[in-house]
Amino acid sequence: MTDFKYSAKSAGGATVEGTISADTKAAAVSELRKKNLTIIRLDEDRARRLPFGAGKATLAGAADNQRAQVAKVRVKKQELVIFTRQLATMVGAGLSLLESLEVLGHQAESKEMGKVCSTLVDSVRSGSDLSAAMERCPRCFPVLYISMVKAGEVSGQMDVILNRLADYMESAEELAREIKSAMTYPIISMILVLGITGFLMIGVVPTFKNVFDSMDIDLPLITQAVLDASNFLRDNAIAVYGSLFGAFIAFMMFRKTPMGMRVLDSVTLKLPIFGPLFQKVCLARFSRTFATLVRSGVPIMSTLEIVAATSGNWVLERAVLESRDAVRGGNLLSDPLAEEKIFPPMVTRMIAIGERTGALEMLLEKIAEFYDSQVKAQVKGLTSLIEPLLIAFMGVVVGGVVLAIFMPILDMVTALQT
Repeated sequence: MTDFKYSAKSAGGATVEGTISADTKAAAVSELRKKNLTIIRLDEDRARRLPFGAGKATLAGAADNQRAQVAKVRVKKQELVIFTRQLATMVGAGLSLLESLEVLGHQAESKEMGKVCSTLVDSVRSGSDLSAAMERCPRCFPVLYISMVKAGEVSGQMDVILNRLADYMESAEELAREIKSAMTYPIISMILVLGITGFLMIGVVPTFKNVFDSMDIDLPLITQAVLDASNFLRDNAIAVYGSLFGAFIAFMMFRKTPMGMRVLDSVTLKLPIFGPLFQKVCLARFSRTFATLVRSGVPIMSTLEIVAATSGNWVLERAVLESRDAVRGGNLLSDPLAEEKIFPPMVTRMIAIGERTGALEMLLEKIAEFYDSQVKAQVKGLTSLIEPLLIAFMGVVVGGVVLAIFMPILDMVTALQT
């Protein structure tokens, strides 16, 4: 049994404080609810545990090295989704949290997930909350994940919260897969076009130069241009490809800087075709994250901070943080959001309605579903549009090089026939 200190409101509105003994925090929550108490604060009474934990100093010290190593471990998103769903099922079926974590650790498919589960088991067994244990693995469990687990611990609805979290992660992963699959084809196609063009310009075109020089004929302008470009690439191949590789590395480094994030995220939203798509992706992520956190009972200020941190776009992050400051000052959330260009009127009006009616999370879910469907439709449309454009581009580039080489030969054959 563990002692918990609590502060709660009685049915009459009076504040009640005291200590309750229970096997788990969820059991303590259940007992307090049976007494018709609304929980304000519920914390483990660490003072009463100190005499029993004093002999564990050596064990804690021995685990420090393992925890330091686990803090650097990263697991795949899909594996984390499966872990979350299975943990929710086991807890909902009545297994204790410790037993559930032990089972998941034994059946983990990867060594990384096994190490993480082992760390969680050791921490929970020593009296730590699950959310506090997860904070020791920051590269596995993001801030959003930990915040929702904390909400589940306080509310006593851990299985419900974990299922919502798994649903959220699956939806976010599905959206990411849609976008990734749409971008894979054009990227691979462009690499193939550049590779084929480079091979023709460096490996094939130079062999025709000697032929044309021996023929002593006037070359068409396009043929001369292709030969000059081929000579330049052949003589400066290392410099050209080195410059392209260096520019790519510089771009990737610049993208990770604060200024790079601001510039690129701002420019991305203003692109002619892809800008609206990226905006819808950001709004879908914002709405779904916001709805999931609010429905799970995470406080509004913490929710806004988490939503800003997980937005994936600097423009949206800045807008949410400024709105958070306005909410802290007593304003409704919809008012400052309406002043930001990234939020369409439909989004801000639905949020305003949700704030007035108390159905904010439901309307945010509707917004997320709407933009998810919009993104999928637009991605499908872009894929069908990009495919013929890439084929045409490939035909123009490769066909242009081939045509430039064979034009003098065709002209010579025609002259001989006449």
